[in-house]
Amino acid sequence: MTAPVQPFTLVAAQDAGTGGTLLWIALPYVCLAVFVLGHIWRYRYDKFGWTTRSSQLYERRLLRIGSPLFHFGILVVLIGHIGGLLVPKSWTEAVGVSEHTYHVVAIVLGTVAGAATLGGLAILVYRRRTVGPVFSATTRNDKAMYVSLTATIVLGLAATVAANVVGGGYDYRETISPWFRSLFYLRPDPALMTGAPVLFQLHALSALLLFAAWPFTRLVHMLTAPLGYLTRPYIVYRSRDTALGTRTPKRGWERTG
Repeated sequence: MTAPVQPFTLVAAQDAGTGGTLLWIALPYVCLAVFVLGHIWRYRYDKFGWTTRSSQLYERRLLRIGSPLFHFGILVVLIGHIGGLLVPKSWTEAVGVSEHTYHVVAIVLGTVAGAATLGGLAILVYRRRTVGPVFSATTRNDKAMYVSLTATIVLGLAATVAANVVGGGYDYRETISPWFRSLFYLRPDPALMTGAPVLFQLHALSALLLFAAWPFTRLVHMLTAPLGYLTRPYIVYRSRDTALGTRTPKRGWERTG
């Protein structure tokens, strides 16, 4: 006769201690709640502020270099994180992707994409600091967002390089990924994170804080797409002048109303 299964959250919380419970159970749920509810609040009460506040009119040369580099890099980084955190190891092995192949591809693409993201972000920050009109249009909220975003990217890139390029390797799919998925199962296991390398822990904490601040920054534009432009009607312009253009219309072509 098998023993009854104990609530996983309570057992894990005892193993991880009070600090682990606060960092890897309480904080993630608070940040996720702020992320969801914050976007709802922002869309309802600040719909006209849901914008990137584009500064393209002020400067274009640096923007043409930094913006594509950052956005393409961060897109690859996000896809890699989604695959690494949400897709279990057994699934990739089931489709014929060995663990060695997965890690080699993940490390190479992750390092290149992280470097591209950091380089593009550095150009954008330099642009905001050195171009007068762009700097004047930068708010304190923007500055805090750039600091948080930079810290998250730097810590993630440092963790990857230190553990898998310089060090002997670390399989985050055995610890961090199951912990992340356990949050959505409502059975979080903080013990998995307490044993992770410090850089990975700092990267996860900085990402959680970034998600909590996300709804109140210009980053909200990443969750929207201008799909309405595809179906909107044409804009009709009507002239208030009695004559069309600079020449008087010929006889037989007068306006009727």
